[in-house]
Amino acid sequence: MRASFNDRNNLIMAAQTGDAAALSRLLAVCQADARRYAYKHCHASDVDDAVQESLLIISRKVSGLKAAAAFSSWLFTIIKHECRKLARMMFKHEPLPDEVAEELLLHRPDDELRIDLAHALESLPAHYLEVVLLRDFEELTIAEIAAKLGEQPGAVKSRLHRARELVREYMLGSEPSSGHRAPMK
Repeated sequence: MRASFNDRNNLIMAAQTGDAAALSRLLAVCQADARRYAYKHCHASDVDDAVQESLLIISRKVSGLKAAAAFSSWLFTIIKHECRKLARMMFKHEPLPDEVAEELLLHRPDDELRIDLAHALESLPAHYLEVVLLRDFEELTIAEIAAKLGEQPGAVKSRLHRARELVREYMLGSEPSSGHRAPMK
């Protein structure tokens, strides 16, 4: 649902005066832009939450916006803030020490570990799975992966670290003989 610049400004101004229909249409019009922006700034699993929370904030505070022309930058600022907030919340838990995690996994039968590892890998977003497969299964170096993907080695290292953390979280969160868990986005 695209709206011209003038239509969007008219919607913003009408929403600022309390027009509920205009606010509803404005939120619908800006949702696609909000999602695209959130995909660039959030973990994939946080996109929906960031967009929903951002649109809720906009619906509550649009009347305080000083200039309709500032709406887009305001929207993107709110989304970026929500993405950061969700990322901070994700890392608030205290991770298990490696020794405790290893002990938990050692007491599980190999068959269950293999199944859970397969499920954990299946749950990864494609861009994380790709680096894990290239590094841990094809045994490419970080430099080789970076060259193959056309990315900086630091970006590859970061993605590999995050992918391994997600697999670890999945493996430690799995109950023995548990069924297939919902995939991470």
